[in-house]
Amino acid sequence: MQCFIYKSLKTEYLYLYVTKKDDFSSVPDALIQSMGKMDFVMELALSPERKLFKEDVLKVMESLKEKGFFLQLPPSSGEI
Repeated sequence: MQCFIYKSLKTEYLYLYVTKKDDFSSVPDALIQSMGKMDFVMELALSPERKLFKEDVLKVMESLKEKGFFLQLPPSSGEI
């Protein structure tokens, strides 16, 4: 499963994963507004075997399949 990752320039460590590059049609408008300006970070091929730094890859894949996006929240202050 391919995904495209964008980072919020408004909130540090806030990332949005979508299934199509530059296609935010499945993302609620309120979420887009709250993220502010975003920069493209990378394209990534996801599979159950792939390890992600902060997230469970199966959780990300499920959200992408069901909602069309996944929001990676910033770590809590103790995790930085």
